[in-house]
Amino acid sequence: MGGTPASHEPAIVVEGLRKDYGKVRAVDGLSFQVRRGEIYALLGPNGAGKTSTVEILEGHRRRSGGMVRVLGLDPGAGDRHFRERVGIVLQSGGMDAELTVWETVSLFAGLYARPRDVGHTIERVGLAAKRRARVRTLSGGQLRRLDLALALIGDPEVLFLDEPTTGFDPNARREAWDMICGLRRSGTTVLLTSHYLDEVQNLADRVGVISHGHLVEESTPRALGGRDVSGTVISFRLPARLRGSQLPAGPWDESADGTGEFTMHTDEPTRVLLALTQWAATHDVELPGLTVTRPSLEDVYLRITGQAGIGSGHGP
Repeated sequence: MGGTPASHEPAIVVEGLRKDYGKVRAVDGLSFQVRRGEIYALLGPNGAGKTSTVEILEGHRRRSGGMVRVLGLDPGAGDRHFRERVGIVLQSGGMDAELTVWETVSLFAGLYARPRDVGHTIERVGLAAKRRARVRTLSGGQLRRLDLALALIGDPEVLFLDEPTTGFDPNARREAWDMICGLRRSGTTVLLTSHYLDEVQNLADRVGVISHGHLVEESTPRALGGRDVSGTVISFRLPARLRGSQLPAGPWDESADGTGEFTMHTDEPTRVLLALTQWAATHDVELPGLTVTRPSLEDVYLRITGQAGIGSGHGP
């Protein structure tokens, strides 16, 4: 399926999606689209409706209302043509513990009309050295790599990744990120869920945040919640000889410890920085420790969802 699809239609379309569990409405009028060839991260606290939404898109759960399309098809129909075009990495999977890595991937390859090469797929997920190892001997991180190999073996056009790097060490996570970015370059569309917000920051082209079954924010990781322009903190140390001078573009907060540390929270960082650096140049002085920081993606996520923390588990 490799290469960018000719169609300019979105890979995933969700319009007015509803999912009820008895009297509880887990997804309530959710709408969003995922463009072909992009990595879209769907975030939300436990119980927000994230997992139900993804399972409906995968064809594993029936919707109560609304419309969903994946590659122009209704996942609820569950036909073979749909399943051959998507790959799924679940948060936890089940495999025959006595099969080897090679045997497991080969078994799954036999389910597809045009699978990827088994050896190349195993190598791509970093399991070449373990190809003869039995599944029961693999570590948690290696099992996640095998999950990814099974999702890729059918050469999917759309890949659903649910917490794809759980159990990975830092080096393995970076390698997995590189591989996922490579899939995007080859035209694969990726829908990602992850509680590692640094992972989202590094991988996602766009982020959708859902809460109480609604989409509450959607943007790029850099701009989500206005974090690219709002809440910027500028700080520096002022040399002792200038501490009695009038700083520009105030008001600045001075630390009480006598170190000459000045800080400002501003929604206009460009204007403030320009005035500050021009002032410093006029006085022929460097500003030690000059830093400009913005809220992290985690800060913005917590503000948007009103959560005190991020859970790694999955509610409906």
